[in-house]
Amino acid sequence: MIKSALGICLSLLVMCNVSVAQAKEPTTSAKKTTVKKASVTKSKAVAKRNVSKKTASSSKKKVAAKKSTRSSGRRTVSLNSKEKLVKKVVMVRGKRKVIYERVAKPAVSIVPPVMSAGDLAGLNLTRDPLDLASNVALVLDQSSSEVLLEKNANVTLPIASITKLMTAMVVVESHQDMDEILQVTDDDVDRIKHSSSRLRVGSRLSRANMLHIALMSSENRAASALGRNYPGGVRAFVVAMNEKARELGMTGTHYVDPTGLSSDNVATARDLAKLVMAALHYPVLRQYSTDTQYVVEPSGRSLHYANSNRLVANADWDIGIQKTGYITEAGHCLVMQANINDRPIVMIFLDSKGKYSRLGDARRIRKWLEKEPKNAVIAHASHTVES
Repeated sequence: MIKSALGICLSLLVMCNVSVAQAKEPTTSAKKTTVKKASVTKSKAVAKRNVSKKTASSSKKKVAAKKSTRSSGRRTVSLNSKEKLVKKVVMVRGKRKVIYERVAKPAVSIVPPVMSAGDLAGLNLTRDPLDLASNVALVLDQSSSEVLLEKNANVTLPIASITKLMTAMVVVESHQDMDEILQVTDDDVDRIKHSSSRLRVGSRLSRANMLHIALMSSENRAASALGRNYPGGVRAFVVAMNEKARELGMTGTHYVDPTGLSSDNVATARDLAKLVMAALHYPVLRQYSTDTQYVVEPSGRSLHYANSNRLVANADWDIGIQKTGYITEAGHCLVMQANINDRPIVMIFLDSKGKYSRLGDARRIRKWLEKEPKNAVIAHASHTVES
């Protein structure tokens, strides 16, 4: 009986422990489930925050992109170097609207420098002690004919309006009436270089006035009118020019017109020195070529002309005769006689590379002669040219 009672008690205790154990297990599982749910909820919240941040960032980028797109439409500089944006104001439905159009930039043509006849012959390679800007130079003492400086002086080159010094000499030696009125015609219009002139077709001036402005200011139509009104016309005038050149011993000289516009008017520096010394014998040529300014009245209207050589207006210079010239083939040219230290000096400069560089060369020669003794002579500078 006692054993039976103990067995029953033990059985009850075992059952109670099992029940307690089963009752405890659901509590632990519930805790685990609660923790898992909380973790999932937190992860979702973090994910939502991240998504919202990404969305906001993306929205900001889109707004910035739109602003950039709008602002790029207002730019005036194109990313394409060959294009540019041009701002235009147009009317749309009665309202003004600013628009921008792409326009191709105009193509810039590169024009190669035009070389003179001297450059083509290689004369620009010649060096001289005074570093002159002219490809050709000749300086001599007029009284003794002693050459003081020589640079490519025997090369035949275009001489441009230096031609007009021979034109003037032929006119004076023809002994035509200097008061005769000459008229500019269409035949005097430059059809070689298409240069302009202040003398209109129909202008009327005396032969003396035509000669004056042709020498002093290189007026081309005046020089043409002088040749055209020579007995026998321009053709006979050119023949007389070449005959005078031969008479003076200008063996490397040839003329084709009285203006010098043609590059076929050619001479050497040595020839031009002979021309200068011959022209000095005519007072009218000395006066007309060295006047600083002159006024003519063709057809009743006043025209003021100035000398093409600035040195004649400089009181420091005593110039007896001079003439300038320029065409592309000849470069800038100058022939001149001047007294330097009481010494008559003839200077010839051909194919100079700047408008005022020929005058600069004259100044260099004068400065050198003032420093050197009277018998100073520079070594000759020359360049061999194939004929």
